[in-house]
Amino acid sequence: MTTKRYSFDRYLNIRAAYGPSFSRDAQQVSFLTDITGVPEVWAVSIDLQVARPLWPDQVTFRGERITSATFSPKGDVLLVAGDIGGNERTQLYTLRADGSEFTALTNKPDVMYLFGDWSPDGSRITYSSNERDARYFDVYEHHLESGKKRLLLQDDSTNYVRSYSPDGKYVLVARQESNTRNELLLINVATGLSRNLTPELGDGPALHQFAAWSADRKGLYLISNRGRQFLSLAYLDLATKQLTYLNDASWDVEKLAVTKDGSTMAVVMNENGYSMMAIFDVSRGWELRQPLLAPTLPGGVIYELAWSQDGSRLALTFSTGIDQLDIWVWNVQDGVIKRVTQSALGGIPQRSFVAPSLVHYPSFDERKIPAFLYLPRVQQSNLPVIIDVHGGPEGQTRPSFYPVTQYLINRGYGVLAPNVRGSTGYGYEYQSLDDVRKRMDSVADLKYAALWLAEKGIADPQRIAVMGGSYGGFMVLAAITTYPDLWAAAVDIVGIANFVTFLKNTGPWRRKLREAEYGSLEQDREFLEEISPIHHVDRITSPLFVVHGANDPRVPVGEAEQIVSALRARNVPVEYLRFEDEGHGLVKRANRLVAYTAIGNFLDQHLGKQA
Repeated sequence: MTTKRYSFDRYLNIRAAYGPSFSRDAQQVSFLTDITGVPEVWAVSIDLQVARPLWPDQVTFRGERITSATFSPKGDVLLVAGDIGGNERTQLYTLRADGSEFTALTNKPDVMYLFGDWSPDGSRITYSSNERDARYFDVYEHHLESGKKRLLLQDDSTNYVRSYSPDGKYVLVARQESNTRNELLLINVATGLSRNLTPELGDGPALHQFAAWSADRKGLYLISNRGRQFLSLAYLDLATKQLTYLNDASWDVEKLAVTKDGSTMAVVMNENGYSMMAIFDVSRGWELRQPLLAPTLPGGVIYELAWSQDGSRLALTFSTGIDQLDIWVWNVQDGVIKRVTQSALGGIPQRSFVAPSLVHYPSFDERKIPAFLYLPRVQQSNLPVIIDVHGGPEGQTRPSFYPVTQYLINRGYGVLAPNVRGSTGYGYEYQSLDDVRKRMDSVADLKYAALWLAEKGIADPQRIAVMGGSYGGFMVLAAITTYPDLWAAAVDIVGIANFVTFLKNTGPWRRKLREAEYGSLEQDREFLEEISPIHHVDRITSPLFVVHGANDPRVPVGEAEQIVSALRARNVPVEYLRFEDEGHGLVKRANRLVAYTAIGNFLDQHLGKQA
């Protein structure tokens, strides 16, 4: 049995569609896709009676990344956000739905503007911005007709706008303390006065997400993990500030969306990485809720939920291990769900893709580490295997579609994607197992992944590589400096080489949030220096491939320059690609084609050319 090989450009021509937003009449949905090589805004009409999706129209032509597009509730206008060269300093624009007018609302390239919400009457928008001080995000309201903006909240912290109240008199804001704690504030638009809805006591997790008004407007449905292991569905009484949990399960509730009138709720739970959705009629409150027939989907991941203005339709972005990310629309009345975008597969038959298997392997303390294992159909033992490490560290690899992974499998590689300790999705205790002084325990999980692959006969122990991006890039560098004898090759994409220089040079708005996870320069500098891979380059023996974007605001390109320079000085094989028009990761297809083709050739060279 042989498998037909496809060139990498085919895999990079696999498209994806995401970021759905309904027009006011629910007859059209806008979305983002990179058909042209970079994410732009497109729109498609919805006809649930037609078997195949209708042809979409492109409505922006920036040639630079669009990060979001949201329809006005009252007009044929979208609010669009986009950056330049991957620098994440998003600017805001209004866009006519037919693409005829594209107007800048902001024009300060060194400032970040993060869209919040449309007012219910469509006359105003809210956004967060670090215009006053690069370290902090304040909250503003912008009147579209007059062009005037108002400062609603000035505060030396990180404040993200979530939504207007249904009457437009209040704005809900999340004040971020760290990646595991935030507070919800309610701002009176007229007076500027704010109330803290979730005053916190003590330490521990306290995230409050996806807050939406109930039908009687007396409270908020939200997801929270205050005082518990898992993110759970909860109700927050606005008068008393009492938080009441509505479910109790050993998995995270990861998505929540409620219709504008508060009558219908969609909830998504993350069970071992797979999304499970339920729909409820909550028009008379949670106690009198009625389950509704939910859409039936194969095992995969739901990334986004968006209700139409009238609550008649629900859009979701969905992907499986063998099917790319696309937008589906569910009609509440008749229960029909239809895929409304059909992203191209690059001319590759879907039957050639391989779905992952959920596995668990023991680590140094006998803790079972969850992972997704991909094996080529032709050969499933004694393989060259790539351990692919996710970023974050508060992240989770899911059974979704990854073109690069499918390319590697097609070339004969096995791929193991572990959710090492510190990953989300398995409870707060598991997520905290790599905090600060326990950082290297998660790196040890990579060692035991390699040992398990060899012990099970899956991997040829002489042909195991490690690859990762962002924090996953740090994990790669830490693995090859801490356990150098395990790896035949390594790939570091926008990774951290030196925690001290990283924390000094990362975007000023990020430093406080990252120190909450990694440790601070004031209190933990000696430890951060101790675990930084740059101080252990003398232990690296495996060839390394490094990729970085010059405009990266999160992990500045100096992290790559340090590790590359140090290895070249020691004559250790290192290849380096720097992209001047990219930021934190590669967005533009032309650049991805250059980088991942070179990575594929690098892996072939050092793990053995595949037949």
